[in-house]
Amino acid sequence: MSDRLTVGQLYPASMHPSALQRQQAAKNVAANEASFESVLQKNMLKFSNHAAKRLEQRGIELGSRQLDQISSAVDKAAAKGSKESLILMKDMALIVSVANRTVVTAMDGNSMKDNVFTQIDSAVIIS
Repeated sequence: MSDRLTVGQLYPASMHPSALQRQQAAKNVAANEASFESVLQKNMLKFSNHAAKRLEQRGIELGSRQLDQISSAVDKAAAKGSKESLILMKDMALIVSVANRTVVTAMDGNSMKDNVFTQIDSAVIIS
């Protein structure tokens, strides 16, 4: 045994195999957490600044149930290959970028009247 030991060190200067295994396991856990974070961010419904302003201006409040319905509608539009979708709910309309899962703009019932929706490739109607 030619390796030298120093005070406070249990193993020779080279790393012990079990320490290497623990470091590998820690790296794998960190990689899994990062991938979970990215999956969560991809599946989360976002609102653009414009949409947030329109919701506030028009007095539209969305509850958790409505957000779930919108998210489900975005999933359905994505399954059909949509890129920009119009989501119609009882008395409101939302234009959503399906690829980004981002609500681009929002309108209430009064704002929808006599309006033309352009640059959409699909519509999802939520009853």
